[in-house]
This record gives sequence, structure tokens and C-alpha cells, in this order.
Amino acid sequence: MCVNFTPPTAQQIRQHFGYEVDDDLWKPDCWQDYTAPIITRDGLQLASYGFVPKRHLPPGVRFTTMNARAETIGEKPTYKAAWRKGQLCLVPMQAFFEPCYETGKAVRTRIGMADGQPFAVAGMWREWQEPEGATSYAFTQITINADEHPLMKRMHKPGDEKRSLVIVPSGQYQEWLACSDPELARAFLVEYPPDLMMATADPIKKSVSGKEV
Repeated sequence: MCVNFTPPTAQQIRQHFGYEVDDDLWKPDCWQDYTAPIITRDGLQLASYGFVPKRHLPPGVRFTTMNARAETIGEKPTYKAAWRKGQLCLVPMQAFFEPCYETGKAVRTRIGMADGQPFAVAGMWREWQEPEGATSYAFTQITINADEHPLMKRMHKPGDEKRSLVIVPSGQYQEWLACSDPELARAFLVEYPPDLMMATADPIKKSVSGKEV
């Protein structure tokens, strides 16, 4: 599933989402444990990508929590408390990236809006108490089955289940954030119209030294 996305710039947050925020608070691309902006019912927060940051995993334990399956989000120990409490958020972004295997090998593919505008996907957040006493925030993205979605079914390995992030229409942002009933929240977890989306090949380039750029 999605493990990499491009957050909006601070200017895009101000213009498209209406929150005042300083520049240069997050990196231009987001990966596990990177900081990114999220929107909760209380406003804009900076949070770590992945519901359980690596620093909070027990020694020797490895698992990723960047994506939460909608089908099991209310039962999985990692997510169920926050889901039942309605700790929903929006994850603003310019695009997210998935592997497309239509050529026979994985091609990193950029998925965004056909009009090029920023958008937001459904997520969930939680707090963490840090050893020094501070409170930090972390988030996960919610995913749904996309086996029949004309665009998203093209992603991932042949034979694998197709999954998609849940793109929330801008007119439903406040309704999603205000929803405190987990069963009502499921009504928002639907496919986004493929004609409003765009997918383009966007492979990670390597410099002469072999480093990704």
C-alpha cells in the first residue's frame, strides 16, 4: 500500500485548507516516521507518519502502521481504541505513490488529482507520550479494497489484492472530522471517481553516485 506521499507546501496549506502555518516544517516527500501536517477537528497538527513510530516499538518488534485496513480498523488492537473514539483526521497531500506492474516490472507511479490541486485522504491520529514528557502525534491512512476501481486496480503486483487510500471530497472535510460514530464514519470510506484522478509514471531518479534524488 501507500508508503510515500508528497505533502502540500505551507503555502498550499494556507491557500487550499485555510490554516496558517510556517514554512519549512516538513520535508517535500513523506516516508515512515517523517513529520507531515494533518488536520483534526481541533485544527492543524504536525504528526509522524505511521500510527506506531519505530521509536515506540518494543525491542526486536517490526511492523508498519502507515495504512489501516477499513475492514479491520475497529478490531485490530493497534487501531480499535482510536477508531472507537472517533480520532479521525485528514492527511493533506499533492500526490501519493504506488507501484504499477503493467510493463512487467514495478514502475513508481504518481497519483493525484486531474486538476493538479492538493487533496486530502481519510486518516486516524493518536497521541504518544515521549520519555522527556512531551506529547507527540502520529497518524495512519485508511485504505479500502480497490479491485474494481478503474485506476487503482492497475497498481501493485499481479494477483495481489488492490487497495486504495480514501480520498475525501473537499465538501465533506468538516463532516468527516466531526464524525464521532465509527459506524457512520464507514459511510465516508468509498472509492473516489477515477475521472477526477490522474496517474503518471514518476520513477525515483538516481545520481551518478547512485543515490536517490
